Amino acid sequence: MQNTGDVTRRFGQRIKTLRVEAGLTQMALASRCNLDRTYLSGIERGVRNPTLEIISIIAAGLGTSLAALFDY
Repeated sequence: MQNTGDVTRRFGQRIKTLRVEAGLTQMALASRCNLDRTYLSGIERGVRNPTLEIISIIAAGLGTSLAALFDY
């Protein structure tokens, strides 16, 4: 069984991978999502645990599906 920190870290890495593949900076994605850049950075580093609502907003900002965010 995975611990919560591992899942959070892996999810954050997935967000970063998709962001980089999309050619976006943290600032650009944060702006698209109306989030603070430091909050997005925390998600990517696995130190923030976003709500489902925020996850949905990030998926929209990346132009992808919710399922794609969890395909890691």
